[in-house]
Amino acid sequence: MVTQGGRPPASLPLRAAISHRPARPTAESEDRAMPRWSPAPLVQASMGLHAAAVIGAMALPAAWPWIGGAVLANHAILGAVGMCPRSRWLGPNLARLPAAAVDRRQVALTLDDGPDPRVTPTVLDLLDHYNAKASFFFIGRQAAANPALVREVVARGHTVENHSDRHLSSFAFLPPDALTREIAATQARLADITGVAPRFFRPPMGLRSPLLDPVLCRLGLRHVSWTRRGYDTVWADASVIVRRLCRRLAAGDILLLHDGRSAQAAGGGPVVCEVLPALLAHLAAARLNAVSLTCGVIE
Repeated sequence: MVTQGGRPPASLPLRAAISHRPARPTAESEDRAMPRWSPAPLVQASMGLHAAAVIGAMALPAAWPWIGGAVLANHAILGAVGMCPRSRWLGPNLARLPAAAVDRRQVALTLDDGPDPRVTPTVLDLLDHYNAKASFFFIGRQAAANPALVREVVARGHTVENHSDRHLSSFAFLPPDALTREIAATQARLADITGVAPRFFRPPMGLRSPLLDPVLCRLGLRHVSWTRRGYDTVWADASVIVRRLCRRLAAGDILLLHDGRSAQAAGGGPVVCEVLPALLAHLAAARLNAVSLTCGVIE
C-alpha cells in the first residue's frame, strides 16, 4: 500500500518505489489519494509554445530559424527561472511558513547534505541543548550508509526529508525518468530506515527543473526552498554566517544550513557547529521557536 499523500511506506521495496507499480485496489482510490498535477502558468505557456513550434515548422518550413530561436529563448527563460530557488514560476514552492506558524512565533530550521557522522551528532547535541527541532534533508545514499544516525535524528524529535539520492550537480538537467529514480529511491531508503516517508523535497543546490513538479506530485512531496541561507558551505567565518541569517529574521522564516559539506572554520571544525549556538541563542532572545517543517506546516 501507499501512505496518505502518495508516499511509499517503510515496507515498500526499493525497486517497487522506483517503478511506481500501482498498489491501490482501484483507480478511483488512487485519484482520491494523489493530487493531480496542474502546471504553473509559465510551464503551460512553454508547453503551448512547443506545440505551436511543431505545427509552425510543419506548415512553414522556411520559418524554422525563427521558430527554433523562439524555442531556444523559451528554454533560456526556463533555465534562468530554475536557477532562482525561491521562484514559484515553475510550480508551488514553500519559501516561508504559513500564517499559523507566524502566529506561533515559529522559525523552521533546515539542514542539507547529511548525514555526516563527523558533524550530524554534534548538530543533534546542540539542538538538544537549546531545545530546538529541525528538518534534515538527507542524501539517499549517505543515509543508507549511516542508517543508525538517521534513526537517531528521528528519535530525537526531528524530521528527515528528501534531498535526492546522489546530489548530482546535473540534477536540474535530468529527464523525467531519471528525476523519478533519484527522488523515489531516496523516499524508499528513508522510509525503510525510519518507518516514516518524507513529506518534503529540496533539490540539490536549490536548482529546479520545469520537469520536477509532476514527479513530486506523483510521489506526494512538497517542494521546499528557504527564506534565508547562511552560505555555510562557502564561508568559514561563523560570525558572517550568523549575521546573514539573523538580519531581518522574522517568524515564519525557513533557514538553511548544512550538516553535510559544511565549510571548515578557522578552528578546524565544521563552521555549522560554531554557527548554531549563536543562531539558536538569537532565536531564544527574540522569542522565536526553532521547529521542523512538519511542525511549522502540518500542525
